[in-house]
Parts: sequence; structure tokens; C-alpha cells
Amino acid sequence: MITFLLAIVLLIAAYFTYGKIIERIFGVKENRQTPAYSMKDGVDYIPMGTNRNSLIQLLNIAGVGPIFGPIMGALYGPVAFIWIVVGCIFAGAVHDYLTGMISIRNKGAHLPQLAGKFLGRPMKHMVNFVAVLLLLLVGTVFVTAPAGLIFDLIGGGVGLSVIIGLIFVYYIFATLLPVDKIIGRIYPILGALLLISAVGIGVMLIATGAPVPELTLQNMHPGGEAIFPILMITIACGAISGFHATQSPIISRTTQNERNGRKIFYGMMIVEGIIAMIWAAAAMSLFYGTDLAALINSGGAGLVVSEVAFTLLGAVGGTLAVLGVIVLPITSGDTAFRSARMIIADYIKLPQLKIASRLWVALPLFVVSFILTNMDFTILWRYFGVTNAAISAIALFVGAMYLGIQYKNHWVATVPAVFMTMVALTFIFSAPIGFGLPMTVSYVLAGTGTAALTGLFAWKMKLNRAEKEFELDADTTEKAA
Repeated sequence: MITFLLAIVLLIAAYFTYGKIIERIFGVKENRQTPAYSMKDGVDYIPMGTNRNSLIQLLNIAGVGPIFGPIMGALYGPVAFIWIVVGCIFAGAVHDYLTGMISIRNKGAHLPQLAGKFLGRPMKHMVNFVAVLLLLLVGTVFVTAPAGLIFDLIGGGVGLSVIIGLIFVYYIFATLLPVDKIIGRIYPILGALLLISAVGIGVMLIATGAPVPELTLQNMHPGGEAIFPILMITIACGAISGFHATQSPIISRTTQNERNGRKIFYGMMIVEGIIAMIWAAAAMSLFYGTDLAALINSGGAGLVVSEVAFTLLGAVGGTLAVLGVIVLPITSGDTAFRSARMIIADYIKLPQLKIASRLWVALPLFVVSFILTNMDFTILWRYFGVTNAAISAIALFVGAMYLGIQYKNHWVATVPAVFMTMVALTFIFSAPIGFGLPMTVSYVLAGTGTAALTGLFAWKMKLNRAEKEFELDADTTEKAA
């Protein structure tokens, strides 16, 4: 229990300490007009309050990642706590803050545009494809996961395919309508439900004196799976997730002032890390090693969610907690499709003021996603995981380049970018869904590839620094919002 409580304290303290350091390095300009005002269009660019934006950002980035991921990561034992805390503070929250703030400085641009601008034009095309692929995988995963939870909650009273269809209908409306019509109105309420359910689980862990294991570096995974890189792939959203880089621009287009960025972007990632810690601790304390593995194998992480919720909170509280978990993927799935629409529209330069234009872009996405729902969830999750890691590395390199061009401390982003590059490449070389090579060979190849990519990054930074007219930020009016 001491390890668990200390981890929560470290996460909260990081917001007030390391979060301020990152904010100071970036250099907030409170008098700079944000895109919410300079590009206001009534659809995607709409000024919204900080608390509202914060809850929307939390729901956008959370999904089932900080719950399902930590539950599966709990198989490794307390070493998972280290990754959640260190990854969240020094990688994930930095990633989210920099992508959100750089987007604000560049008219609410999405990651493909930012990658093209700071890392080179070829990266724009590659990242555009990978980002849309990631969002399709996210949208699909976040249809099947909540559909299964709803199906179990109502005892199979409604067919699974019907539930999936109803979720898709909601996604269509949330994707097409202006951001303040559905997302801006119901997300704060759903965010409160999410927080209440997570806090309820955490409080009951403490109140009941649950046997949360203390810190150890031992790998307790029953199957003996390697901690590096599989733990980092499994626990993504609770530590660092490239998916967040696709979500932050939604809120960068509704943020009223740059000073709100630390709360919205860095702060909400810290909250997600706390949620991840709670669910990892619950899974470890209530189900030990092989018992947890058996539960996951028989009913997936969703079954563990139900067992934890009803064991700790009873019938009523358990139902509310499960509803809170159901809310997470649905409120990330809809914005995943919304982000995909916006990225594609930006790429092909198609204005989104008319609903017909939005529909033309969105419908093919839903068709492809519906087809993908027939794939096995575990396979989908692994593909999502490695794509997620790759995007996070690219987003961090964008942040590092933005800081490096200005001769600011880019290492706060460069170090986690290099680490996540190594994670993604090692997984690609070693995993069965990749090349399936021996782990030792994978380490060597991944290390070589990481070194080469890091060298290219350093070379590109030197070129960008030498370009005297490099347009770091998009022109806007220096006017208080």
C-alpha cells in the first residue's frame, strides 16, 4: 500500500513541479490570441472555459487505455507502477503539453502538419497515414470494448451487434456536429462520473486495506513476457500515448488562453496516470498472478473491471463504476473519429463548415471501422499499441525540435522520444505481429535504428536552426483573449 500511496503523491506533486518547469521552458504568452478566437468558425474553433476543456481533454485521451492497459500490465507485478509514474511525469504529460501548446501556436494544427513543418515534408505524408490508421484502430477498439461491457451489464438482453450499431450512430452525430453541441455539453457530466468511479475504487482500496503489493523489480508475468518493450506497449494511455497527440488539437482549437495549457494538457495526463495506478493496484491486490491471468483469459480485462467494481463497491456502486468505465472508451472513440475527419480534411484542404463536407470524409471511416470490429480484440490492441508508441515518439521529436530551434532545453522531449523509438522498434522486430525475431537480435536492430533516427533528428535540427526565416509559430494577433 505504501508504494501505491507514494506513487499517487509523486504524480500529484509532479503537476506543481515538473509541470511548471516544462511550462517555463516552453514560454507561455498570455497576450497571444489563440485559434479559438482568431479562427472561430462555430464548428471546430469555439472558445470554451478551462474546466470544461479539461474534462473534455481527459475524456478524449482516456479511453479504456488507463484501465484495460494497467489491468493487463498488472500481470508484471509492481514494476508496472514504476512505468506508470515515470512514464506519465517525464514522457506522457510532456508529450501532451507540447503537442497541445505547439498546436495552439500553429492555428490548431494536427500532428501531420506539425511533423511536416518541423521534421520535413515527407514526414507529413507518413504521419498522416499512420495517425489516421491509429485513429481507426482506436475508434474500433473503443466500440468493441464498451459494447462488451454493456452486453455483460444488461445480461445479454440486447444483441452485441445491436449495441455496436447504436454506438456507431452516436459516433456519427458526435463526429459531424459542432464541438459544443454534444461533446461540449455532455462531457463535463460524463467526466464527473468517470472521476467519481475511479476515486471510489481508490478510496475503497485504502479503506479495506487491500493487499496492494510493494515495489519490486521482479518480473511476475506468468507467461514470462519481457518487461521491455511489452509492458510499455501494454500500458500506454496511463503512461504515454501517441493517441493523445491526435486529440490535443481538438482542445487547442477551443482553448481561451495559453496560460490554461498546463492544467488542460499536462494536468489531465497526470489525472489519467492516477486512474491507471488505481486500476493496476486493484487488479494486483484482488487477483494474484495466475488468478488474474486466468480471469483475463476467460473474459478479458472487461471481466476484471466488473469483478473489481462489484467486489469493492457493491451492486449500486459497482454498476456506477462500470458505467464510468463504459463512458471512457465511448468518449474517446467519438473524438477519435472526429480527429480523423479533421486530419483528412486538413490534408486534402477540404473546408468543414458544411455538414455535407464532414459527412463525405467521415462515412468511409465508419465503414472501415465497422469491418475491423470483426477482428480479435487482443490483436487489435497490439496493433494499436505499437502504432501508439510510434506516434508518441514522432510527437515528442516534434516537441523537441520546436524547443531546439529556439535553443531551449529540448532534452526534456528528446530523451523520452528516443526511449519510445527504441520501444516501438524493439516491439516491431520481436513481436509475432512484426518480424518475430529473437529478442537479442531485436535489441541490436532497434538500437541501431534508434541511433540512426536520432542522428537524423540532430541533423535536421541543425538545418532548421540555420534557416533564419524559419516560421516557428503561425502569425496571429498579439491580443489578450
